[in-house]
Amino acid sequence: MNTSPLPPDPLTAQIARDTQLQAARLAQEAFATAFRLGAEAHSDEQFRASIAQLASHLNKWAGMANAEEQILRRVLLLTGIDQWGLAYSQVFGGAALGGITALIGALREPIRIEDEAHSQELFETVRSDEAAAFDFKVELRRALHLALWHSMIASEDRDEAFAILQALGGMMLALIREMPSLGWRLIADTLALIQIRCLSHALASQGLARETTTELFGALARDLPENVRQAALQAAAEAVLAWQQAQRGMTH
Repeated sequence: MNTSPLPPDPLTAQIARDTQLQAARLAQEAFATAFRLGAEAHSDEQFRASIAQLASHLNKWAGMANAEEQILRRVLLLTGIDQWGLAYSQVFGGAALGGITALIGALREPIRIEDEAHSQELFETVRSDEAAAFDFKVELRRALHLALWHSMIASEDRDEAFAILQALGGMMLALIREMPSLGWRLIADTLALIQIRCLSHALASQGLARETTTELFGALARDLPENVRQAALQAAAEAVLAWQQAQRGMTH
């Protein structure tokens, strides 16, 4: 496993790291709002108005840049919302995803015909180049994995908790197929943050929450390729140790 420094992000000249992080957070917030709108009972008119207002907010943010960055901002928003929607449809089914579909449609509307081909090129770059928009990918997956983990440990229904476990574990394993060189870094990030949450807030310390969390770590240790497993677990352990040392330093 190559644990050398990250390769350069080919998109940083067009979109800065802070903007990538903002795109990931906006995608998460927009997904949560659209998911809620899709699940709530309301009139079609009220639903369409709420989705339009949400899309307008995102389009306004995308428009606060030069022409090239505007396209890339929208590509990242659409990529992020789509990934949240795909993950949640695997866990909770597609019934409540009407809001996501409507939002994605509303976000695609402003893309001009002459910009469509370039947008598709950028979608493909983000998808196929592991280093492209890497900070966005880390932030997006961190929030997505932790949201599903929190749903898993909060569930009191055994079948639901294990369904979330299966989906989350499958998503993390799929990262290695999607990002064979850098995906382990995203897995390590998630594993470290789960351990830190458990240590700092006494989460998943008993019962079903502990059982499913233990099974998640066990499944990854069992099913990840050997070189990926070693790199991810070592990086996660080092991050947890650094956090513990920082905590001890704050108490002295």
